[in-house]
Amino acid sequence: MSGLLIRDAEVEGRRCSVRVRDGLVEDLGAFPVRASGEEEIDAAGGALLPGLTDHHLHLFALAAAVSSVRCGPANVHDRVALRAALNRAAPDRHGWVRGIGYDERVAGPLDAAGLDALRADVPVRVQHRSGALWVLNSRAVERVGAVHGRHPGIERDAAGQPTGRLWRADDWLRERMPEAAAPSLAAVGRRLAGYGITAVTDATPRLTPHSVDHLAEEARSSRLPQRLLLLGAPLGTPLTARPMPGPWKIVLADSGLPDFTRLTEEIDASHRLGRPVAVHSVTAPSLALLLAALEQTGGLPGDRVEHAAVVPAEAVPVIRRLGLTVVTQPGFLADRGDGFLDGTPPHEHADLYRCASLLHESIPLALSSDAPYGPLDPWSVIQAATTRHVPGGRIANPAERITAAEALTSYLSPLHSPGSPRLCLRPGSPADLVLLAVPLTDALAHPSADLVRLTLIAGRIHHFRS
Repeated sequence: MSGLLIRDAEVEGRRCSVRVRDGLVEDLGAFPVRASGEEEIDAAGGALLPGLTDHHLHLFALAAAVSSVRCGPANVHDRVALRAALNRAAPDRHGWVRGIGYDERVAGPLDAAGLDALRADVPVRVQHRSGALWVLNSRAVERVGAVHGRHPGIERDAAGQPTGRLWRADDWLRERMPEAAAPSLAAVGRRLAGYGITAVTDATPRLTPHSVDHLAEEARSSRLPQRLLLLGAPLGTPLTARPMPGPWKIVLADSGLPDFTRLTEEIDASHRLGRPVAVHSVTAPSLALLLAALEQTGGLPGDRVEHAAVVPAEAVPVIRRLGLTVVTQPGFLADRGDGFLDGTPPHEHADLYRCASLLHESIPLALSSDAPYGPLDPWSVIQAATTRHVPGGRIANPAERITAAEALTSYLSPLHSPGSPRLCLRPGSPADLVLLAVPLTDALAHPSADLVRLTLIAGRIHHFRS
């Protein structure tokens, strides 16, 4: 294909045609004559937008989810169904069964003994839907040597024996698991393109050089066609590397907050290398620790709070003064908001997944998925931000609702600058585009992934529905 002509598209509120060539938007105008060899698509008045960016997800976990047992309430409703699902699963080539998305609503809190009662003949590990906890059965506990493990996230009973619950111990666990083949991200790339997503930020912390190399190869091969930023690229990675390193990911685990001095030293180390920080915070104490640390170290443009699940009102002006960006996930409210409302004190309900109050204070705000731990579909996240409905029918602080236009704008902010003004179509801009089946006003009234007709990345078609 020597070029592409998209006729009769709605662009920034006006109807025009858009010519794409050599990976760029060449021009916008009337173009009554199609150029030789040029492919043509009739937009029929549908909105043509810059491609969407998911500013926080986990690519390897998304790929692994395909071959994992789904253990959440959307797939299994009780202990009997969970036992059946785990026992239907064929172990991988190393003999393991992997489950994901577990929620206590299915069968209550799980530990090794509880998992043994569900399946004990092979090593089994089940990840909590928060991503913060792995539960291992007794065979898995023995296989990874948890009895003698020294990681602080290994939960132990009164006798000092591991319970099978590992908190924020992914790196420790990964080192003790059989080596897995590097996953193809082709299916993930296709799924993202189907939603109109043309750029992503991988938020996996502390990626190994091997993992970075694999992500680079997936990108070079176009198995993952989306433009890519890595929060977990090792400190010291050249800022000009491809994929590019983003802000340095720091996890403030609610299961055990770090020492204040250690946190400030890590922030300083990243800032000295010219990298802002992207700090995981899901509780009020972790946010208070982060803000205090940044008060001491000073900020760097691009510093981010990831999740910001609980933001007390008094923290909002501090976030603004420190120049922080907030990358949050209101999709969690629609996915499992009942648990948030029931699991937090009533006085914190107004602090859950703030959106409107942050925008009101001119704090850069970007929405994202945290997939596979939250819903990947950006259109469902946009809907969640506008309604804030939780599955049981309640509304999580309606004062924090934002408009669908505001929510979409956050997905249209640049990969390297979440929450900044949205990208616009201009001659010479990258041809990372999404064509909707309807005008923008209609799409905002009823956000849906079904409206995505065409996704271009660098001028190449990666999703098309006629």
